[in-house]
Amino acid sequence: MAEPENTALSDARLVAWVRQAAPYIHAFRGRTFVIAFGGEALEDRASALALIHDIALLDSMGIRLVLVHGARPQIDSEMQARGQTPRFHKGLRVTDAAALECVKRAMGITRIEIEAMLSQGLPNTPLAGGFLRVTGGNFISAQPVGIVDGVDYQYTGAVRNVIAEEIKGDLAQENVVLITPIGASPSGEIFNLAWEEVAEAVATAIEADKLIFLCDAPGLLDRKGQLIEALTADEGDALLTKRVKQAPEVTRVLRGALRAVRGKTGRVHFLDRKRDGAMLMEFFTRDGIGTVLTHAPLERLRDATIADVGAILGLIAPLEADGTLVKRGRERIEMEIERFSVLELDGVIVGCAALYPFSAEKGVPRAGELACLAVMSDYREIGYGDRLRKHIEARAKKLKIKRLFVLTTRTAHWFIERGFVEEDITALPSARRELYNYQRRSKVFVKTL
Repeated sequence: MAEPENTALSDARLVAWVRQAAPYIHAFRGRTFVIAFGGEALEDRASALALIHDIALLDSMGIRLVLVHGARPQIDSEMQARGQTPRFHKGLRVTDAAALECVKRAMGITRIEIEAMLSQGLPNTPLAGGFLRVTGGNFISAQPVGIVDGVDYQYTGAVRNVIAEEIKGDLAQENVVLITPIGASPSGEIFNLAWEEVAEAVATAIEADKLIFLCDAPGLLDRKGQLIEALTADEGDALLTKRVKQAPEVTRVLRGALRAVRGKTGRVHFLDRKRDGAMLMEFFTRDGIGTVLTHAPLERLRDATIADVGAILGLIAPLEADGTLVKRGRERIEMEIERFSVLELDGVIVGCAALYPFSAEKGVPRAGELACLAVMSDYREIGYGDRLRKHIEARAKKLKIKRLFVLTTRTAHWFIERGFVEEDITALPSARRELYNYQRRSKVFVKTL
């Protein structure tokens, strides 16, 4: 019986996703992620369980996890049940003695519920057959916020210190560390802390690779309300300066996120807590779905190293198979690795190119060959080939190369559109002309630099 078309398509997509995710799974093993979310993420039982399942998957991949939770709606409900009115100033709760009792009760219940969900082992879930050891402790010391604009915050506190080594010790034992935003002062007073601030402080103290904020929006937005997929800390500052409108929760965490990436946190991700599987799509697909904030740009053009040989082979293999590129073995690439440049995107090599200089010949300007230009198929339409070409041209100019040539069988028009002119093989340096493969009948294109 023939396999249904939709089933075959679904299977193909699954296989493609797993293969695409593999480099990220390897890259993230042993890394430290701090995942921060407000109590709103726990109000819907189904959504909360989906979040817990994704956390379990990340743990099963060998990622070290710190969870920082909030409980704002739960505290509000507890206060209202006791006839109290929640008070806020500049987005921060004013915690008097009566409110503090509500905070302690709501935080305690929320923490217990999270631990219970992390302890499930139901069949047909990511938690089946596994066991997540959840730990916590007095990792956070606090101090009072004090009086701001004439408002006494009373038992609302700020992070005074994070005992990073204790958290790292728990992570080293493969525990999931769950942090509740309550802290004690050295005198024994208890303070209610903002979960956003705690997440920032913890991520910075333990030098987390990623700080993930699960928020009330898809990510950061530009002036037109469009999602910003990636931005640097300086660009984030510009959003604040221009007062570009963001969702309330994003606004609360943005300044802390900027401090985190300028500190010792690798990257900050803003994800929609309502989007099922948001973390999986952000971390294990090439394009992601939210906003990533970095200290420096994600894309990096650099000289290749011997560690890049495997990635280069993977890039050029499809082009060798269809005859676009001449075949090169691993040994040859290893021997010539200093000729290669690679384009790295979020830690993954998505493009490569090589420059082969030739010695100057009498009466002829020095020439160089642009070779092995390859870009991952998903990125060929967004200008990465041009970025590599321009990079090679810049390298050639530094070497005082006056003429850059390329041999191609299938991409003639691409090079013509970029200023290359077709010439006879006699335009090649004599050393390269002797190696010309007459069976491939490659066309020669030359550009004067």
